[in-house]
Amino acid sequence: MYSIEMAYARMRELQELANRSRAHRPAATQGKRRFGRNGSTAEKR
Repeated sequence: MYSIEMAYARMRELQELANRSRAHRPAATQGKRRFGRNGSTAEKR
């Protein structure tokens, strides 16, 4: 069974990977727009 927890963990994995791959870009691409509509979930850790 593919649970919501597994889906959420995968989403976090992909988000971390995306953040790392973005690290070399100019600061202009970082910040508020970084997660789009997922910004609220990104702050909760």
